[in-house]
Amino acid sequence: MKLTTTRVFPMALMFALALLTFYLDQAVRDEEGGPALRRHDPDYLVVNFSTTSFDREGAPESVLAATKMTHYPDDDTTELLAPRVVRTRPDQPRLTVSADRGALSRDGDEIFLYDNVVLVREADTSRPEARMTTSFLHVVRDRSLIRTDREVRFVEGRRQLSGRGMEYNNETQQLVLHANVHGRFEPEKKK
Repeated sequence: MKLTTTRVFPMALMFALALLTFYLDQAVRDEEGGPALRRHDPDYLVVNFSTTSFDREGAPESVLAATKMTHYPDDDTTELLAPRVVRTRPDQPRLTVSADRGALSRDGDEIFLYDNVVLVREADTSRPEARMTTSFLHVVRDRSLIRTDREVRFVEGRRQLSGRGMEYNNETQQLVLHANVHGRFEPEKKK
């Protein structure tokens, strides 16, 4: 069989039209769902947000509050403005964490706090108030862990401790500083 221009041209034209049709179909499909899905618009916003977690006996265990909470459906992120976490446990001093802004994990079990983060453990009968400051804090609520990879500073009475990188377990009350640790411990003044 001899290929001539009269036989090849119609086949080439049909092939080119098929490719063009396929290309246009893909372009239209991408355009229909693309921009709306790529936009980072909130689907809901809550002002003066507050949620309480309870222990197994039904007693309040922790409260997460924020001036504003904004949820974005495209990446399922939740941003918080002026978040505050208060953790209460029987026979333990109250633990309060606040920051300028924050974010929640998809399931809400992890909280990421940014800028002017302050953690305060209230005084009890044996210890004075303790205050920790840093620029970032990661709170894992269900495991009672608090961690950061940034500079952190602790002040408890006349004692000061600073370092870079920290992990605190609220259950065991164990604190680990990872690097550049400096401390200043002055004896209590006698009355």
